[in-house]
Amino acid sequence: MFINNFDPVAFKILSLDIRWYSLAYIFGIIIGWFLCKKIFIKDIKLNEKFDDYITYLIFGIILGGRLGYVLFYNFDYYANNLLDALKIWEGGMSFHGGLIGIILSSILFARKNGDDSFIYLDLVALVAPIGIFFGRLANFLNSELYGIPSNLPWAVIFVKVDNLGRHPSQLYEAVFEGIILFIILLYFRKKNFYKKDGLTSALFLIFYSFFRFIIEYFRVPDEQLGYLILDLTMGQIISVLFIFIGIILFYFKNENRQNN
Repeated sequence: MFINNFDPVAFKILSLDIRWYSLAYIFGIIIGWFLCKKIFIKDIKLNEKFDDYITYLIFGIILGGRLGYVLFYNFDYYANNLLDALKIWEGGMSFHGGLIGIILSSILFARKNGDDSFIYLDLVALVAPIGIFFGRLANFLNSELYGIPSNLPWAVIFVKVDNLGRHPSQLYEAVFEGIILFIILLYFRKKNFYKKDGLTSALFLIFYSFFRFIIEYFRVPDEQLGYLILDLTMGQIISVLFIFIGIILFYFKNENRQNN
């Protein structure tokens, strides 16, 4: 079995710890920004606006991710420790909260510029798997969001957790929610789905949520929540909600596409 005993700190600059998770955010945003600017955006005016949009996006990710974690995953604690909700450096971010933050920040930016918000959301959906890939690798290096016990040959012992072999659920997510999801979205882009705003976003919601729902069965639920309705985790419950949202969005956008 592979022994995971990585230091969550990648390196230090003077007395400042540079953590893998921070680097994952940075590299994910930079690579996504580069691909959009150099490859995916064909409109010159949109390309010029995209730099300003990234600022909105970063705030949406951070504020939404943190607020989502506070509300969805640890509300009881933060309700009694309000100031701790501001301590982002101590960890605690929700992907679904970050997703909601991205949606809201995109709507605000699009309205400010008189654009359709799906123009921006589709671009983010297309490159988001890259950020997810780096984020899940960081989770693996940090020995967090680890899997349930397993005797499979590729099981991993997370020394910081215990001496049990466990599913490397972070790597499962990196592969399916990162690499495979990116390939799927690129495939549909080649099928000209990107010509109708909203379809790429819908496909992202459906496939990401489906992969997340399945992989959660191999992942230890959040300690403070455990298993909830029908023995589902909070991540699975939210994923089901987003699958339905994605299907509804796909139906209406595809219906409009056919009518046009």
